[in-house]
Amino acid sequence: MTLTGDDQDTRLNESILLRQDHGSVALLTLNRPDARNALSEELLAALLSQMEDISLSSSIRAVIIAANGPVFCSGHDIRQIESHRSDKDGGKAYFEATFSQCAAVMKSIVACPKPVIAAVEGTATAAGCQLVATCDLAVASKDAKFCTPGVHIGLFCSTPAVAIARNVGRKRAMEMLLLGEMISSDDARQFGLINRIVPKEQVRTQVMDMANKIASKSLPVTAIGKQAFYEQFDPDLVASYDRASRAMVENMMLEDAREGLGAFLEKRDPQWRDA
Repeated sequence: MTLTGDDQDTRLNESILLRQDHGSVALLTLNRPDARNALSEELLAALLSQMEDISLSSSIRAVIIAANGPVFCSGHDIRQIESHRSDKDGGKAYFEATFSQCAAVMKSIVACPKPVIAAVEGTATAAGCQLVATCDLAVASKDAKFCTPGVHIGLFCSTPAVAIARNVGRKRAMEMLLLGEMISSDDARQFGLINRIVPKEQVRTQVMDMANKIASKSLPVTAIGKQAFYEQFDPDLVASYDRASRAMVENMMLEDAREGLGAFLEKRDPQWRDA
């Protein structure tokens, strides 16, 4: 639901995901700046709900995903995930649900008949980098940075790899995944992860201009074209996410994942046990 009137700002400020419709363009803004816009289960649910609503909307023709704060998205909410280690099954059922939910969000973006553009004004890491890669187009600020750092904390970025490997070459993708190093916006554009780089203060203007140009085209023509584009080389996207999600769960059940994620939250170096 899009809010209008005097109550809009007050109610939106209480939300973890803001939506504002600018004519035929829907602007979705991640709004957990204090948590580095981490993808909690609540934020993932909100994103999925909005994408499903937008897909069925007859008035929306393009979508922008932006974020409040200095970080576009830091990936999964590690603290929330780790809180389920004490579950009877060690958290396995929750991990399965979480990675399945995240995959559903990414698949909903690809399946959406309206083009989706990422407006990246800050850092995008792990599943946040996955979100950027999943969007149809991406515009980033000059100081934006990108990273898949899971290897550092015992949780390989297997599901982000699904989207990233479909945007950049295999060697580039494995370099990001195995080294976990931060890359600049210049490298991200060279790799094929983003389309354009502009000054930070121009990101949203640039993205809105692109969205309005897209919105001026025939909706069914754009929808058919987007679907055909992905189907020609992504016939196994759903199966790929299923496999990657299972790999993430298997990874989460390792002792090294427990150690690495615990060390991350405790701000210390992990002690790997290779188990």
